[in-house]
Amino acid sequence: MSTYEKSPAPGDPADAQDPRPTGADTSGSLTDTGAPAPSDRQSLRAGADGPIVLHDAHFVNQMAHFDRERVPERVVHAKGSGAFGTFEVTADVSQWTKAAVFQPGTKTDMLARFSTVAGEMGSPDTWRDPRGFALKFYTTQGNYDLVGNNTPIFFIRDAMKFPHFIRSQKRRGANGLRDNHMQWDFWTLNPESAHQVTYLMGDRGIPRTYRHMNGYGSHTYMWVNASGERFWVKYHFHSQQGVEGLSGDEATRIAGEDADFHRRDLFESIEKGDHPRWTLSVQVIPFEEGFSYKTNIFDVTKTVSHADYPLHEVGVMTLDRNPDNHFAQIEQAAFEPSATVPGIGLSPDTMLLGRVFSYADTHRHRIGPNYLQLPVNKHRVEGHSYTYDGPMAYDHAGDAAVYAANTQGTSYSDGTGPAEDSYPVSGDLVRRAQTVRSDEDDNFSQPGTLVREVFDDAQRDRFVDTVAGHLLGGVTGEVLERAFDYWKAVDAETGARIEQAVRAGQAEDNPGGQPEDAKDDAARGTTDADGTRRG
Repeated sequence: MSTYEKSPAPGDPADAQDPRPTGADTSGSLTDTGAPAPSDRQSLRAGADGPIVLHDAHFVNQMAHFDRERVPERVVHAKGSGAFGTFEVTADVSQWTKAAVFQPGTKTDMLARFSTVAGEMGSPDTWRDPRGFALKFYTTQGNYDLVGNNTPIFFIRDAMKFPHFIRSQKRRGANGLRDNHMQWDFWTLNPESAHQVTYLMGDRGIPRTYRHMNGYGSHTYMWVNASGERFWVKYHFHSQQGVEGLSGDEATRIAGEDADFHRRDLFESIEKGDHPRWTLSVQVIPFEEGFSYKTNIFDVTKTVSHADYPLHEVGVMTLDRNPDNHFAQIEQAAFEPSATVPGIGLSPDTMLLGRVFSYADTHRHRIGPNYLQLPVNKHRVEGHSYTYDGPMAYDHAGDAAVYAANTQGTSYSDGTGPAEDSYPVSGDLVRRAQTVRSDEDDNFSQPGTLVREVFDDAQRDRFVDTVAGHLLGGVTGEVLERAFDYWKAVDAETGARIEQAVRAGQAEDNPGGQPEDAKDDAARGTTDADGTRRG
């Protein structure tokens, strides 16, 4: 018999023809208060064909919760994916840090979340954009969050600029569209961005998958050993799968075919037992040398030479378990640079210090003030804090003293004196950019080296096409002229080639930054999936 062969007869309820599979479990569900739910398919109505009634508590509760079942998406890093795994120490770095998570042989449970930066929750995974690389280690000393990116640098060095930068990468007020002109307006007025924009427009600008990208702490952090000695460190997570990128054409095609391409790849790879791994290494800079090195190691727009401070292996991160529920364990996962543990500290990096406030504050707004009580965010250390109550509080301290100091037998901390992760400061309170340390400590030297000495000829050709394609996506007038000067300051020859390509109107298509004729072709359906024109 066909599933829908029998039609309802006059007088039957309208759902008489609905399928009722023999395999369906109709043994019942519960209301939110634990009582048997009367029906998950029919609301209570006054008469067979009458209106529904307000005192149908199950219906009201279901609809009221449905209206609230989404939390505000992150302002940045809204679109993301993640998985659980372990970090296992494979070397001895105890001479530099006493942090339990990095002691020889230690194996620590962890969570990773990868994301795009500027796109919204439903945006394609393959837009040209840096990727977030956020890690949460559930250590025996508390949670340690390392919240980085897939690039070793960032666009700006002062957190005051961060809201302005992000708005420039999002959408215009009138048409609600992303706009290349305002992106380049911001970038060229803030030339510290040149290193990151060079990286972004290169072959690593769009990773092939989350598995095929490196991760970086980006900022400089402090390590403290058991003797109280301090060191500066830079984190590098190198993909054991290799580093592979997508071309602009490939990314455009994939964005149209599967907007969740990276999310799907990560989940399905782990599901079939292909567990991605990354090797963590660190650069270690002696404490005093950090204040006199030729470039400012606390400037996140710059890298530190591996020739001067080579990599030291620490351990291996393996992701081997998918979330049971994406919303509960990935969307509600809260990463914050303020989550440090003994043996690990911050640095004077102004971007890092701004993030120390902003990330935790975002979670208080987005999830609620007790976000750290959610299982995915909760630490695994026995003890108590002096944070109490608030909306949706679950943990409590019974009748323990809620104040310090006290003589009620409830312990409290009473440390005084210099912090172990401190560093010297001096001078007046000022508003100014950091002091340039040498001729190499400028905005354009490092991106110039990247273009001339790291890129090969083929990579430079693709770089020129990508930048020119992005500029052809609506950048005009003074901003366009400034963009030409920006790239000539990075490298005179490359900048001239970019200008020539733009003026000739020839460049590669890019997601979110195609030439206008390519957009018109797409709208008319006159371009094939591989980017070639029909007719």
